[in-house]
Amino acid sequence: MAEEKLFAGHAVRRIRRAYGLTQGTMAEALAISPSYLNLIERNQRPLTATLLLKLAQSYDFDPRTLTGTTPGGGVEAIRRRLSDPMFADLAVDRAQVEEWIAASPDAAEAFARAFDRLSGGSHGEASVAAGGAQIEPEAIASARREIERWRNHFADLDAQAETLADELRLANADLYGAITERLRVKHQLSIRILPFDVMPDRLRRLDLHARQLQLSELLDPASRTFAAALQLGMLEAKAEIDALVAGASFTERAAERLYRRHLSSYFAAAVMMPYDRFLRACEATGYDIMLLQRRFGAGFEQVAHRLTTLQRVGQRGLPFFMLRIDKAGQSSKRYAGASGSPLVATDRRCPLWHVHNVFARPGTLLPHLVELEDGSRWFTLSRAVHPQTAVSGGVEAEFAICLGLDAKLAAPLASARGMDLKNGTATGIGLGCSACTRPECPQRSAPPTGRVLVFNERERGMSPFNFDQLA
Repeated sequence: MAEEKLFAGHAVRRIRRAYGLTQGTMAEALAISPSYLNLIERNQRPLTATLLLKLAQSYDFDPRTLTGTTPGGGVEAIRRRLSDPMFADLAVDRAQVEEWIAASPDAAEAFARAFDRLSGGSHGEASVAAGGAQIEPEAIASARREIERWRNHFADLDAQAETLADELRLANADLYGAITERLRVKHQLSIRILPFDVMPDRLRRLDLHARQLQLSELLDPASRTFAAALQLGMLEAKAEIDALVAGASFTERAAERLYRRHLSSYFAAAVMMPYDRFLRACEATGYDIMLLQRRFGAGFEQVAHRLTTLQRVGQRGLPFFMLRIDKAGQSSKRYAGASGSPLVATDRRCPLWHVHNVFARPGTLLPHLVELEDGSRWFTLSRAVHPQTAVSGGVEAEFAICLGLDAKLAAPLASARGMDLKNGTATGIGLGCSACTRPECPQRSAPPTGRVLVFNERERGMSPFNFDQLA
């Protein structure tokens, strides 16, 4: 896949202002014209590799911080926020958003933060909970923003995990056995599987007094391997994780804990599914999730999440997004990755989307071609999963996992073979009834915000809500 151009005018402008330089002074130091620097700062020209190197040499900063730092998450993220019904009468187009971010990046970032806070964190939600810390919506939103800033790809963690996985593989073909032995020899930690009646309220516990990593018998083999790899990562990738957390500069302790746990889990998944081997297996199998599960000894949700992280420079996988929702439609995980999909950003979802049907069809992988009102098509794969936490007579958790990507990129998928992704029949869905303006939808539960309701006592349409088609 072609490399994306790096537009980071706001970051370059911030560096220049931090050093108290005029555009002319900085341009002279970089051996370019002031007019060219002006175009870069306005995001009308990308940063070249040569110029990026000069910036790094002339000013004390990490070039990686220029990647993914677009205010508010970028144009598409700002547009998703503006799709909220409260802005229905404004019709702000993409060009206006691009101009706004280029001209006033800090104002765009301020808008994004204010909107996320006022919306109760619905546009920013982390995938994990911070044990022992009070979780506030802003903390969750902050952690998710940082994850999305990196597009859920952490190159340093991937590289270290890949090296570690190779070492473990040489020591023992059984990954769980190799991790167990490394924890015992290098860190003086043993793994003990405890019965449910001994540890009824925990799946994993580190007992430093006994030097034991205690795992519940409820965990299946894939989950046990993940828990062991998680502990190993917390020990051996601590410096890299600490650096990433420090670089995020969180103001809330809860956000820091959320982000740290995400990074530890990321590392564990990268040990189980090392980047190069995993990507090659994806391409060889047509991203067949069932085959990938068996080949890497991982669970469905673990593989699904790993698919959203394949953004290594020069070795990118397909840009998937992932959602995990419950029967009430609430999301507990969502990763946009590099997909830019509006289906990830909102908690308002369409009941016509097959992600809601998997609860009635356990174990079945449901492919679905959908089309949004803007004409964009998305290919999604959904399946129900049951975490290993249930015992007889207890509550059995159940979630729907949904993977998706732009339909234009879905042709290599084994699950999409034989489908006409471009011209075939796609289900028209919206981003929730209040944001959807499709007329005569029999499934509609509420009228679209910002539209005038039309009443005619002499007739009734397919939908209980008729509304003016003109905004």
